[in-house]
Amino acid sequence: MSKATGTDTRSPALHGADSHDLIRVHGARENNLKDVSIEIPKRRLTVFTGVSGSGKSSLVFDTIAAESQRLINETYSAFVQGFMPTLARPEVDVLEGLTTAIIVDQQRMGADPRSTVGTTTDANAMLRILFSRLGTPHIGPPSAYAFNVPSVRASGAITVERGARQTVKATFNRTGGMCTRCEGRGSVSDIDLTQLYDDSKSLSEGAFTIPGWKSDSQWTVQVYAQSGFVDPDKPIRKYTKKEMQAFLYGAPVKVKVNGVNLTYEGLIPKLQKSFLSKDKEAMQPHIRAFVERAVTFTTCPECEGTRLSEGARSSKIERISIADACAMQISDLAEWVRGLDEPSVAPLLDALRQTLDSFVEIGLGYLALDRPAGTLSGGEAQRVKMIRHLGSSLTDVTYVFDEPTAGLHPHDIQRMNDLLLRLRDKGNTVLVVEHKPEMIAIADHVVDLGPGAGQAGGAVCFEGTVEGLRAGGTLTGRHLDDRAAVKEKVRKASGTLEIRGATANNLQDVDVDIPLGVLAVVTGVAGSGKSSLVHGSLPGSSGPAGEEVVSIDQTAIRGSRRSNPATYTGLLEPIRKAFAKVNGVKPALFSANSEGACPTCNGAGVIYTDLAMMAGVATPCEECEGKRYQASVLEYHLGGRDISEVLAMSVTEAEEFFGAGEAHTPAAHRILGRLADVGLGYLSLGQPLTTLSGGERQRLKLATHMSDKGGVYVLDEPTNGLHLADVEQLLALLDRLVDSGKSVIVVEHHQAVMAHADWIIDLGPGAGHDGGRIVFEGTPAELVAARSTLTGEHLAAYVSA
Repeated sequence: MSKATGTDTRSPALHGADSHDLIRVHGARENNLKDVSIEIPKRRLTVFTGVSGSGKSSLVFDTIAAESQRLINETYSAFVQGFMPTLARPEVDVLEGLTTAIIVDQQRMGADPRSTVGTTTDANAMLRILFSRLGTPHIGPPSAYAFNVPSVRASGAITVERGARQTVKATFNRTGGMCTRCEGRGSVSDIDLTQLYDDSKSLSEGAFTIPGWKSDSQWTVQVYAQSGFVDPDKPIRKYTKKEMQAFLYGAPVKVKVNGVNLTYEGLIPKLQKSFLSKDKEAMQPHIRAFVERAVTFTTCPECEGTRLSEGARSSKIERISIADACAMQISDLAEWVRGLDEPSVAPLLDALRQTLDSFVEIGLGYLALDRPAGTLSGGEAQRVKMIRHLGSSLTDVTYVFDEPTAGLHPHDIQRMNDLLLRLRDKGNTVLVVEHKPEMIAIADHVVDLGPGAGQAGGAVCFEGTVEGLRAGGTLTGRHLDDRAAVKEKVRKASGTLEIRGATANNLQDVDVDIPLGVLAVVTGVAGSGKSSLVHGSLPGSSGPAGEEVVSIDQTAIRGSRRSNPATYTGLLEPIRKAFAKVNGVKPALFSANSEGACPTCNGAGVIYTDLAMMAGVATPCEECEGKRYQASVLEYHLGGRDISEVLAMSVTEAEEFFGAGEAHTPAAHRILGRLADVGLGYLSLGQPLTTLSGGERQRLKLATHMSDKGGVYVLDEPTNGLHLADVEQLLALLDRLVDSGKSVIVVEHHQAVMAHADWIIDLGPGAGHDGGRIVFEGTPAELVAARSTLTGEHLAAYVSA
């Protein structure tokens, strides 16, 4: 055996640990995915694109990110898992090479009145520590500056078990920063008693004017009438002081009504629990109208809206209190913090500076820390969530973003691109669902799904580089370099909507005339005051000449998994009536939420099994086979189809079905036509609303409102979630609305919509207090020619002028 001499010059074999450079997905079938198999490179920026409804979110969020989170949850003990959301395993054969996934989506932040930008990003926590160390006069620990912490005092006898047992007197104090009047909410509610009851009547005569409170049979009313605290036969205005106190503010107490034990509670606390604690948007229209009529919210007079106690407001650093600091624009607050030089809290100041600088860097320097979290747009909420990840030391993490350019002006998109590339360069895998060509251009790897939407999508059309996508011939590749031309001929205004002295939020006494009868676009950098101008200054319900203003914003559609396009748009009503008329039975039989529901699954179509600390399981109902209806109901037909087959149709199929023949139903056909007009022809009528993407939900709202009698339509970024190929269809729809005599006002950043406008109003020049002014009014051609604003520069580059 010969002995090797010299040095072995062969390259060392690849280490086993370095061979896992790909996330492998095989056989993904979640939602509309058709057995998708792909390999995604790790530590690279991968962009997923394709038309709305093609399966992007199903692959990225519902498959890759969902399985990563489920596997992480399984590493905790069964006890801890019991307190965590349960996640089912996605429909996929093999998922390999996953890393910890951090999802940064566009879900709005909770609308809790005590949740602010500062509390959601830990900036408030750091400020509270800073003031507890440096504030003068010193008022206590960090909790003394927290508007979520009430002050507590207690004293009494306690028993000490040490040697000989002895009883000693102890006193406990905790200083909190909560304003006692508004309890940290910043506003107080005043209830107009005249809207609750007619004081000239007695309870037995039906004095209550609250919706649903009838004196004859309603239990709630009987509790008051038979409580013994008030005389039910005496007019309310003749109540004694004691009776009035018990009637309006009585503490909860058990009373017997008709032999049944019930709880009596004063009218005011009762209404606060039953009406004021609920989200107004989730209320039925008549209930919401009552609340808006009976309740007025005003700034708390004690804390002046700062939410803080007098003590917390009195403690200052260099003449600035914590309330002043939270009310400052974040870019100004960052400058103020930079000016503080105190070695004893140097690490804290560094961390606070880093957090505040992240806000400015990500384009949110115009916000204030006391801004309620529920008032942020979807794009702003997503960027606020990013703040905590920008300074993270974690590497080899998978960051998943859902259209991070939503709500961003072209000027701000470059900033966002730089941030995503920075995350990637730290050694992380970045997965982005996106439509904007500016973001697709920076991708290391592109996955294009399609070719169509819904059942026509769910397949991978292209995988590779951006150059390969351009040459690939897919729908996205063909439209990647699309550029809309500036309108040569614009429509003439039929009138104007005058806004005078607008000062909402950062608007600086703005006077503007918005033309009517045309397509008007309001634009400007994020935070320049567009939404404040349009939503805060336009007449609430009626425009000039009494025309109704129809506002379609980005708030989410509220609905359970039983809600679907047919129920939301009112389409199911004429369909049920048509089935009932042909078959001579009641319409209620054809509702899966009413008499026709399968008794086993109660019309849900699936049986949900809760396995406590393990993931719950949803299995198709064996009785109705997922059709949601009783077998007897499915024997009734219209045009040869039963109700479950009709709900399984796509909008396009249903439009044809209800357009002619025995099933001809004009009311249903009209609604289906509107759904097709907004590009939702691929949706099935019975698809749960919870499975729709953000873009689909917004267009569903638009289709619903198109039937309104409104003369002025206000749209808030309707291109959100729209594929490049669909923007053309949206522009055609906006043209049709204007040509039919409507006035359309669009808040938008997309250059194609700007180029297509008849009139542009540009706000700026910057964001926050650097914005709030009109920097341009005129036609798109004039804006391109002038190039006097950031918008003008980007629009000129877009149309290659």
